[in-house]
Amino acid sequence: MTKRLEPYRVAAFNTAKASENKMHDDSVARNFGFSGGLVPGVDVLAYMVHPAVAQWGRAFLERGLIEARFTRPVYDSETVLVTAEPAGDGLTLGVTGGELRASGSASLTAELPTFSLEDFPDTAAVSRRLPVDADSYRQDKWLGSAPRCWPPDAAAEYLAEVREADPIYAREGLMHPGVLQRVMNKVLVDNAIMGPWIHVGSRMQLLAAAVPDDELVARARVTANYEKKGHRFVELDALIVANGITPVAHCQHVAIYQPREVVAA
Repeated sequence: MTKRLEPYRVAAFNTAKASENKMHDDSVARNFGFSGGLVPGVDVLAYMVHPAVAQWGRAFLERGLIEARFTRPVYDSETVLVTAEPAGDGLTLGVTGGELRASGSASLTAELPTFSLEDFPDTAAVSRRLPVDADSYRQDKWLGSAPRCWPPDAAAEYLAEVREADPIYAREGLMHPGVLQRVMNKVLVDNAIMGPWIHVGSRMQLLAAAVPDDELVARARVTANYEKKGHRFVELDALIVANGITPVAHCQHVAIYQPREVVAA
């Protein structure tokens, strides 16, 4: 049975103010009706990992499942609470700051699914990015990400960015699984030049614990590309692979790659 955990308090930090995605820039985000630049969804998900690791420790980093849906923005310097309520053998997760910002769940997978690398072709990111168009994320298209690694100093910097103080990562030489979500974002940005865009949800099944200096890539297939309420959405199904041989996570990733304000322009 899962234990009841105290809410986890986080002083949110916008790690992407200078990124190519100007939805994290205060002035641009306000043009889309937000109060300021958005804290990246991948970092909000990282906050949500904390109670899962508090519940299950290293086992969660090796075979945990987490799902998250981002319903309202989190802003820089806001204090938010991550709640974790027992639900059967898992946890129901929420991120609140006066109102619900994100919801989700976490659990420990008893028997891990197996994935063949042959089922997820090793696809390189495009050599020359072009402005996003109808073909960039065409349904059933295979996409790759440029290889990325986090050496120990970068891994420590990442922990500071997502306000993670759990000693397990330094003590056991492990990567925070939030970096895998950054790899998922790279699938989008490494294959097209986008305007402002929004990550809206993810499901991540961890398959092995990644460690600093692992070279990580995503092998992703576009499973859906559609318009809803004027926004253009893309959905990815991906295997994240370490050092070309070890699957470390199976992820589904959902994003608005063109908000309706851009579509209508």
